Amino acid sequence: MSNINQSRRRLFNRKKSSAIRPPWSKTDIEFTDICTRCDKCIKACETQILIRGDGGFPEINFANDECTFCKKCADICPEPVFNKTEQTPWESIALVLEPCLANKGIWCQSCKDACDARAISFKPGIGQAPKPIIDIDTCTGCGACVSPCPADAIKVGEVT
Repeated sequence: MSNINQSRRRLFNRKKSSAIRPPWSKTDIEFTDICTRCDKCIKACETQILIRGDGGFPEINFANDECTFCKKCADICPEPVFNKTEQTPWESIALVLEPCLANKGIWCQSCKDACDARAISFKPGIGQAPKPIIDIDTCTGCGACVSPCPADAIKVGEVT
């Protein structure tokens, strides 16, 4: 009978999480290795978008609000899970998905109206509803456009 260390085996089977960690977080694997799940960042979040996610680790949920990049999560954390807050908070941006009402011929610009950075514009088309375009250089990934979307057609994620 072989002695296999299951914890070491799981180390190599770890998948990259699809969770969006708080702004300025280190890579997902570094984050989950160091984070003690103390919930201090969750309690400090001024817009309450930080939730206890998979495994009890903090992750962003844009269902009700946006990230204001207030830095409170990074400031209160006693562990070294955050990068310097002078850097870009994350590489995530808004992504428009197939269920977008514009793809069904319905005129809707709720995402554009919610975007303070003005990163969302609409391209008019002859005989069709204008289609949203995300300016990846302007989008901060704050998630302000997510909850107002009536079709749940916007998510925040990394450009692939």
